[in-house]
Amino acid sequence: MTTDVNDIVETIIAALVKTLPTPVTVTTETSITRDLGLDSLAVMDFVMVLEDKFDVSIPMERIAEVETIGDLARTISELRGHA
Repeated sequence: MTTDVNDIVETIIAALVKTLPTPVTVTTETSITRDLGLDSLAVMDFVMVLEDKFDVSIPMERIAEVETIGDLARTISELRGHA
C-alpha cells in the first residue's frame, strides 16, 4: 500500500500521464489547472480516480486548497493518516 508522499506523487503522475491528451513533464510543483490545462470537470474526474486508487474521500474544501501536484499528494497523505 502506498504510504510515502513521494510514492503518492509517482502514482498521481502515472495516472495523469494516462489522462492527459499530450505528453507533459509533471513535477510536484506542476499547477494542476495552469500547467496541465485541466478544467474543473477534468479535475473532478481525476480526483475521483485518485479517491478510488487511494481509498480516501477528498472533501470539496480540501480540493479548493490544492494547487500543485505536491499539494494533492500531501492532502492524500494527510487523509490517509500518514502526514
